[in-house]
Amino acid sequence: MKSRNVRMFKLVLTAMFAALGCVATMVIQIPAPAGYVNLGDAVVLLAGFTLGPVYGFLAGGLGPALADLLLGYGMYAPGTFVIKGLVAAVAALILLLYHKLKKEPTFSRLLVCAIPAEMLMVLGYFAYEMIILKVGAGAAAAIPANLMQGLVGVAASVVLFRLLWQVPALRERFWKG
Repeated sequence: MKSRNVRMFKLVLTAMFAALGCVATMVIQIPAPAGYVNLGDAVVLLAGFTLGPVYGFLAGGLGPALADLLLGYGMYAPGTFVIKGLVAAVAALILLLYHKLKKEPTFSRLLVCAIPAEMLMVLGYFAYEMIILKVGAGAAAAIPANLMQGLVGVAASVVLFRLLWQVPALRERFWKG
């Protein structure tokens, strides 16, 4: 593809992943003691895996932040944008290391990419709630729900990416570093 077409393709995919992240966050909600668990993190990680750190950051941050705004959690939107964007970027950067070593994104390698990224999410929300939202030590109450959110996101994204990776036409279009 020509350079302009590649950029346009990435922008379209970024918008698609952002919209999908918003919908996955809003539609599938499993109640938890502190909020809810959803499939948004799976989309955030998939955005990082398929789009790379820059476009993945944008898609991964925009979708869930928009969901926060639409669901009435506006005070979380700025933190969500940064935290979820960083989740996608970190997962993509670790995957980039494997790509540079010419290693295929196997199930276990994707876990190595996704788990640290989701740990960043748990720590990021803890810090955001404690420092920015001034919840103090009460922010620790959300850690179990955020861990569950991360676990669901890791499991779903790794399985989905490996399934998509098996389709040659899709694999050719994925970001590879």
